[in-house]
Amino acid sequence: MSFAVALFGLVACGGGVYHQVRPGDTLYRIGKAYGVPAEKLARINQIHDPARIYVGQKVFIPEANRELPVDIITPKNAAGPEVARVHPEPDPPPNTLAFHWPVNGGRLASGFGSRGASFHDGIDISAPVGTPVSAADHGVVIYSDVLRGYGNVIIVRHSQGFATVYAHNHRNLVRAEDRVRRGQVIAYVGDSGRTSGPNLHFEVRHNNVARDPMRFLPRAPAVAVPIDAAAAGG
Repeated sequence: MSFAVALFGLVACGGGVYHQVRPGDTLYRIGKAYGVPAEKLARINQIHDPARIYVGQKVFIPEANRELPVDIITPKNAAGPEVARVHPEPDPPPNTLAFHWPVNGGRLASGFGSRGASFHDGIDISAPVGTPVSAADHGVVIYSDVLRGYGNVIIVRHSQGFATVYAHNHRNLVRAEDRVRRGQVIAYVGDSGRTSGPNLHFEVRHNNVARDPMRFLPRAPAVAVPIDAAAAGG
């Protein structure tokens, strides 16, 4: 069976889109943005060496319904767990921001770093559905939408090259280009996307490189009192 015929069969069965490779894209970053393993993308697209893709190349993404801005969604150091461990990025300068906790309480369910064969780009804060999620600092929303793995996700750009990510939300309350204030409620905790239970997946990125959020947060505050999930809507 030819490559073209195989792809036609995929489109007919489940649909999909072509992602045009842009500077900085890797197959791992593309797969993470779309929620499809890089190995599967390599197999479907007959890419024999996943480390070798080129700018302008079109990669078929099964079951996707639109092309995504990979550079915004996926941090630069998401090049695979081995690369993230072997080539750590330098620390940000010492005069960086101190962020506000995005959930007022909750339990730290998962930390930053290696997670089996994968790499966890943030922390997971377990809290009941409907718990308010607030912006970690003043900034501008650069992404607010639904992604296969992240569920309802918001990305906020801050000063000094920082950005924060809020995922698995029950409902997003802000849209792209909205300005937000430190502590402003921007979403509610949920279990959308690929997750084992209600939690906030929270990332801190500096110059689009994922950092350990615990380095930028004060000691955990008291456990939150959740609002009624029905009042959260969605």
